Amino acid sequence: AVLVADELFACGCELVVHLTSAGEIVPHPQGPSAGQSFFVMVDRALRDEGASVHWQPPSMWSEARDEIFERLPPAAFEGLKKKVHRGSSWTTDAPFRETQAAIDRAKKLGILCVEMESAALMAFAKATGNAIVSFAQVTNSMAVQEGDFEKGDGGGSHDAIELIHATAAAWSKGC
Repeated sequence: AVLVADELFACGCELVVHLTSAGEIVPHPQGPSAGQSFFVMVDRALRDEGASVHWQPPSMWSEARDEIFERLPPAAFEGLKKKVHRGSSWTTDAPFRETQAAIDRAKKLGILCVEMESAALMAFAKATGNAIVSFAQVTNSMAVQEGDFEKGDGGGSHDAIELIHATAAAWSKGC
């Protein structure tokens, strides 16, 4: 993901909108119940992968740039079919390491979801000054419920396009 983002910025891109599928760790207190898809606008990601250390020194978290939340306020996503919540994720590129002990640790940290790229992308964005917003579409409850991985109409593409459109519209207002 970082390779593609780096190439996009080299070509003049101003904002990368990262959208990934994710598993639910802790239900968001304002969100729908487990098994219903929603989006998390990732503000920080637990670093449990390897790529982020190429961009920032080791630490527990990668954090999104403040500019992201200044230019993409919650109001930008009001009226979308799927709710958008700001929160933290756990980034791991080793799904078989998503053990019960690791999940319990993530729960204690208040992490909403698990995905594979946000930590590296946010570390890259902080190191380079580039703008990257990371959204995780929470589509499953760690494969423990019937219907897990259901993303909605068109495999979630309709909701994704609506989210990306709202993001681009809000971002362009701040130019």
